[in-house]
Amino acid sequence: MKIPLIDLRAQYMELRTEIDEAISRVLHSGVYIGGPEVEAFEQEITAVTGANHAVSVGNGTDALLLALEAAGIGAGDEVVTTPFTFFATAESIVRRGAIPVFADIDERTYNLSPEAAAACITPRTKAIMPVHLFGQPADMDAFRALADRHGLLLIEDACQALGAAYKGRPVGGTADISCISFFPTKNLGGYGDGGIVVTGDAKLADRVHLLAHHGSRKKYFHETTGCNSRLDPLHAAVLRVKLAKLQEWNERRRGIAAYYDRHLAGTGIVPPYASPDSRHVYHLYATQCPDRANVAAEMRKFGISTGHYYPCPLHLQEALRGLGYRKGDFPVTERTCEHSLSLPISPQLPEEQQIYIMDKLHEVTGGSVS
Repeated sequence: MKIPLIDLRAQYMELRTEIDEAISRVLHSGVYIGGPEVEAFEQEITAVTGANHAVSVGNGTDALLLALEAAGIGAGDEVVTTPFTFFATAESIVRRGAIPVFADIDERTYNLSPEAAAACITPRTKAIMPVHLFGQPADMDAFRALADRHGLLLIEDACQALGAAYKGRPVGGTADISCISFFPTKNLGGYGDGGIVVTGDAKLADRVHLLAHHGSRKKYFHETTGCNSRLDPLHAAVLRVKLAKLQEWNERRRGIAAYYDRHLAGTGIVPPYASPDSRHVYHLYATQCPDRANVAAEMRKFGISTGHYYPCPLHLQEALRGLGYRKGDFPVTERTCEHSLSLPISPQLPEEQQIYIMDKLHEVTGGSVS
């Protein structure tokens, strides 16, 4: 048996007819940039996030970069964020000429610790950028209070968490401006790159749109220097089909996670914590496994793929050496990175494969199947 970490082919097969029809609809329309598919998708995302405005862009990284630029964050400004996330979070800050200031994470949620973030604020701090890692919402009330106390912008990196909720409020609508990715493996994934910026601020949304369209509102007339970062109608049409299934698919993920949670007893592996304040949507099922490398290797022998998110925290990345951080600066992050082991999870993971994964995991770890 071969079990991938995320089965994108099975996802396509579930919606093959609808997706093929959506693609055909776009091809027959002759509209391949902008147009009604993109506009409809943006409106549908506002309904999911609760934000008033949505601007689709080329990818999640561009969403972060354009959000920062639209907010006026630039050279010398500091942005407090987490070292335990995908590189794009810090990369977008650096590309603006700003400085990512890292703070350690909460060991249960894996998310940026509000207390640690508070200790990092200086007169140069302009924004806080928490990440809803692996589908678990960060403590947005604490970050909102912290941002308001210091007059800072709150930017939500929700690239991994569309459909999640914090205290009943949808992720994507709990910050000044929020960024979402449609990378193929995300809970809502396209067939290539894609992203969106959502906000309740009409001026911020207008600025993001301007910057993403070469700084132009009227063809061949340019108010500023922007870039070309657009979600094309083919991706939008596919994403619209999948968006209708997002809630159901997230519930399937939560069901698989609950099954794993129940059956990890006796393995020595710690399941991911789900905050009672949040609706976790398990973009990844990331455990803590003290013998991570050996367990991953043994599971591979049984055809079971696992993931290591992330093998190197951001503060120790070669590209960010100039920030001056060293090993030992963020012990919770470093320990979490070292022991992180993700098990296969996707809405299309069959029950028999879930059982097989747990059986083999118990066999590898010497636990008794419960």
